[in-house]
Amino acid sequence: MAKIILAVSGGVDSMVMLDMICRSEQYSSGDIIVAHFDHGIRENSAEDAAFVERKAREYGVEFRLGEGELGKGASETEARTARYDFLHNIDPSATIFTAHHLDDLVETVAINLIRGTGWRGLAVLDTPGIKRPFLETEMFYEPMDRMAIMEYAAKRRLEFREDPSNSWDEYLRNRVRHQMDNFPLDFEQKMQIYQLWQAQKQLKSEINPDVVRLLPAQDDSWQRAWFRDLAPNLALELLRAGILRAGIAATRPQLEDFRQAILNYAPGKYFNLPGDKLVKLNKTNFEL
Repeated sequence: MAKIILAVSGGVDSMVMLDMICRSEQYSSGDIIVAHFDHGIRENSAEDAAFVERKAREYGVEFRLGEGELGKGASETEARTARYDFLHNIDPSATIFTAHHLDDLVETVAINLIRGTGWRGLAVLDTPGIKRPFLETEMFYEPMDRMAIMEYAAKRRLEFREDPSNSWDEYLRNRVRHQMDNFPLDFEQKMQIYQLWQAQKQLKSEINPDVVRLLPAQDDSWQRAWFRDLAPNLALELLRAGILRAGIAATRPQLEDFRQAILNYAPGKYFNLPGDKLVKLNKTNFEL
């Protein structure tokens, strides 16, 4: 059987995932790699790595450690990119398991709404090659939220480590989580968001092939005249795909600003995409 990589931070979510997977009859200990990434953001983060390594030995599974030196000022995006680079490089043929749960899904949707999102803001946590067992009913009877995970940990008397960075308000996710703690959703409300998520993921799977088919070839220039005839939503989808191919991510409002620039900027002017990437708008075309 192909290997599976469990992304284990040492927190309660990933420790419950580790326990459930190791107790499952679907996997043998030889199939499982426990992977921990030390971002180098906190001074005592090596203690988390040592804890996870000890637990991997107790479960009788392989352990891999990745180390970064990002420093306390690292952004959420930098930390996530470094972590997934490490996970993907362990074994490109393996499937990565993460401990995202129902509350993480709700928080991610809320963050996207804050940032300004279109329909794709609900089609999140859907990366090929990554499984999220707490959100996939093929492994459990229904999605698990934070309360269910805590109940499982208590029942099994699992050890875990609290990450103090979860309380740092520098991170948008933490600020959103703290606000949502003041206005908690019940399980039925979370499941309504879950069902919307499932529907939007299906919509994405249907739309993406058409977007790829319509996308100009990588080395081709983009004709400004196209955008006078394209429906705004289609134009935004094509721009999103094009700049993602160029390694740039943008919110929907940023994409709309770019579309307006394509329609209205005088020849020779530049548009500033995220990451200080400049696009020169010529009289008839531009290049990404």
